[in-house]
Amino acid sequence: MAYYLDLFSPETYEAFSKSPRDVSGFRSRHQTAANRIKPGDKLVCYLTKLSRWIGILEVVSGPYTDDSPRFYPENDPFVVRFKVTPIVWLPKENAIPIHEDEIWNVLSFTRGHDKGSSTWTGKLRGSLVRLEDLDGRFLEQKLLEQSSSDRVYPVDEAHYQKLIRHRVRARDKVVTVSVPEETGPEPSEIPQVEAEARESIKIQALIAKIGAQIGMRIWLPRNNRAAVLAEWTPEEGTLLDGLPLSYDETTLKTIEQIDVIWLKGRSIVRAFEVEHTTSIYSGILRMADLLALQPNMNIKLHIVAPSIRSEKVFQELKRPVFSLLDRGPLSDSCTYISYDSLKELAQLRHLAHLSDSVLDEYAEEAD
Repeated sequence: MAYYLDLFSPETYEAFSKSPRDVSGFRSRHQTAANRIKPGDKLVCYLTKLSRWIGILEVVSGPYTDDSPRFYPENDPFVVRFKVTPIVWLPKENAIPIHEDEIWNVLSFTRGHDKGSSTWTGKLRGSLVRLEDLDGRFLEQKLLEQSSSDRVYPVDEAHYQKLIRHRVRARDKVVTVSVPEETGPEPSEIPQVEAEARESIKIQALIAKIGAQIGMRIWLPRNNRAAVLAEWTPEEGTLLDGLPLSYDETTLKTIEQIDVIWLKGRSIVRAFEVEHTTSIYSGILRMADLLALQPNMNIKLHIVAPSIRSEKVFQELKRPVFSLLDRGPLSDSCTYISYDSLKELAQLRHLAHLSDSVLDEYAEEAD
């Protein structure tokens, strides 16, 4: 028996809570991870945005694929499914915040970390990540104790409702959108712009280095190429002087401004925008422009930003203007990667023997 992480957004938490709670579903990209899970294994459930542990589900059978509406009446994306039995399922007001000392100081991936940092968040990057057995047993025990306790952790209901994204009809399908609130940066949380700019150049160099290691050719925009090359020295033939693409001038000018591009032969494989501005907007706009210009383009897009800005990235990706593109929501093509995840990826042994698909293990979707 093993423990695995099951992440719930406020939307999916509400949907599951209203369901018979006998099926837990995941996106199709989780199929490989799902195949490792066996009956008797347990899913430890975590509510994102509120950062709370909410339940334990025991796997009864699966995985199996089913695209019939289960959690949403239309376009249900959670098609990789398990039959489950709830051992514990808590109301959000009783769910245990991860920052509680009794939790934080025990879990292997949080103890010793500053509660205000993001260094511990890599473990909660995606669902179906295996937890250490000690962590899993500890959380199961705490959640069982909480289920028979009257302890309450108050939730600001007005704030919680703002966290829930809305589903709207767009042409022949229903998509999820968010309307971000315009909030300024907190001085205690947001570094100085100059320092951020320097860090973003280092991250662009790291993306280029990783791509080169796994056999990609690299494109860097001319306006900051010199700065990136001060951090990364490419081997001969790795850095492209021009893009070998046959697009119209407008499309080419858009592509040329993207922070880092990985190419295989004459094809773009992945494109990256490193967002260090407080608005988290310019790179996402460029990605949307590209898909609007070339709706049939099939490449993987990534927004790379500090962990502290992850939620802002997800909010922007789910704006109506990006969710109602003719080719489909931008969030279907564009994922988020944190600075910390990218640095973790760069430390992998035998990186040169891996394909670009390894990046998908570090990318996070805007659920």
